[in-house]
Amino acid sequence: MSPQRLVCLTEETVETLYLMGEDARIVGVSGFVVRPPEARRKPKVSTFTSAKIDEIIALKPDLVFTFSDIQADITANLIRAGLEVHAFNHRTVAGIFSMIKTVGALIDEPEKAENLSARLQSRIDRERKNSNTHKRRPRVYFEEWDEPMISAIGWVSELIEIAGGENIFVDRAFEPAAKGRFVTSEEVVNAQPDIIIGSWCGKSFKKDQVAARPGWDQIPALKTGEMHEIKSAIILQPGPAALSDGLDALCEIIHGFNRP
Repeated sequence: MSPQRLVCLTEETVETLYLMGEDARIVGVSGFVVRPPEARRKPKVSTFTSAKIDEIIALKPDLVFTFSDIQADITANLIRAGLEVHAFNHRTVAGIFSMIKTVGALIDEPEKAENLSARLQSRIDRERKNSNTHKRRPRVYFEEWDEPMISAIGWVSELIEIAGGENIFVDRAFEPAAKGRFVTSEEVVNAQPDIIIGSWCGKSFKKDQVAARPGWDQIPALKTGEMHEIKSAIILQPGPAALSDGLDALCEIIHGFNRP
C-alpha cells in the first residue's frame, strides 16, 4: 500500500503534492512553507535546519521527505527513530523534474506526476522560445545572500538562461555546497553585469545597501537602474515554484531589459 501519511520538511514536496491533488496525505510541514497558503494550516514540525522529532513521530507518518545535506542530521535521527525517509538533494532543473516524478512514484501516482511535469515543461519550452527572439542576452548577477555574497545556485542559473540571460558566475552554479558559489565584490564589478537580481533567503533585498558597495556605481546595472528583487519563496526552493512563478519573474526582468 502506498504511503498515506506524509511529512514534508521543505516546501517543494508540499507544493508538488498540492498540485497533484494529493495534499490530504500531508500531515506535517516545515514552518517555512508558504505555497500554497492553505498548507500553513498543516501541523508545523520543522524549520530548515531543525525538526521536532518527537512531534513528527507522534504524527505516525508512513514517509518523511527531507532535502539536502543541511538536513542530514534530521534525516539520520528520523531513520534511527524507525521512520521511512526519502532525502532529496537536487540542484538542477532536471533534478526538480526527477523529484516530482519520484514523489509520484513513491505515492503510487506516477500519472499525476507526469502530468504536472508536462505542464511545467511546456511552460519552460514556451519561455525558451520567446527568449530566443531577443536581440541580446544580458549579463546577470543573481545574489542569494549578502554576507558572504553567494551567487546563483544551479537551477536558478539554468532558469536565467531559459529566460534569455547569461549568469556571470555560471562556472560556480553547480558547486554542491554554497561555499563553492561565494563571490567577491570585486569580481562582480569586474564582470560588469547588465542586470542585478537579489533574492536573499529569508530577508528583504536592500537595494540601497547593495548600491553603496565600493565601486558598484561603475556597474552597468546600477547606471541603468536594472537592480531587481525576486522573493526567495518563488525562486530558491527547488520545486514547481521556481519553474513557474520564479521563471515568470526572471522573464519579466530580462524581457524588460530587451524592450525598446
